[in-house]
Amino acid sequence: MFTGIVQGIATITAVSDADGIRTFEIEFPAGFCADLQIGASIAIDGVCLTVTEILSDTRAKFDVMLQSLLITTLSAYQTGDRVNAERAAKDGAEIGGHPLSGHVDFRATVITVRQLENNYCIRIGVPHQWMKYIFPKGYIALNGTSLTISDVSKEEDWFEVWLIPETRRMTTFEAKQAGSELNVEIERGTQVVVDTVRATLEEKLGPLLPALEVLLRQNGVDINSLASPSSPPQITEKKD
Repeated sequence: MFTGIVQGIATITAVSDADGIRTFEIEFPAGFCADLQIGASIAIDGVCLTVTEILSDTRAKFDVMLQSLLITTLSAYQTGDRVNAERAAKDGAEIGGHPLSGHVDFRATVITVRQLENNYCIRIGVPHQWMKYIFPKGYIALNGTSLTISDVSKEEDWFEVWLIPETRRMTTFEAKQAGSELNVEIERGTQVVVDTVRATLEEKLGPLLPALEVLLRQNGVDINSLASPSSPPQITEKKD
């Protein structure tokens, strides 16, 4: 398990491919690898990877299988690229962000980056089928970083996050721009609640569910927001 609090920025020093496996050599900040052992888990840009070889006090090897390459941004990484890194949480560790598995759900694309003095806002486009799990004030993990969602557009399939200076200092977000891809892990508790409510509605309403969705949508309510753990849906009264 991981906490979503990035512990350092690492650098990919070598990339090689053989028999459907991509191997990364990664250089970590001084002290990051203290007591590191083969078999340990490290989240690299939010992807849980297993240490396969320890090369030095600051460098280790990782093997990545094809499925992970297809789902995550690791397929595009090259020598010299910088990545967010977090070691697996130990028993009793403080959860400064929110619990993460390191299993990325999908890739998303940065739409815009806005900076107002020390305020840094990233708008991110999301495949439509995943928007049902994304709500204002909810948690989400981007490249292994636990962040709070500030704004959401269910109609245009995007959400926004704001970054404080410390987050920008400790992560690679400063280098992201429109078109950059990010690894996304949705908050598991939200996923369970949304899927459970959806399954219950389908069981109870059957063929009437699409009609209910249309009715709610006409009143400005996404049916999945009924399961939002952050805030109740607001039905807007229509005026003629």
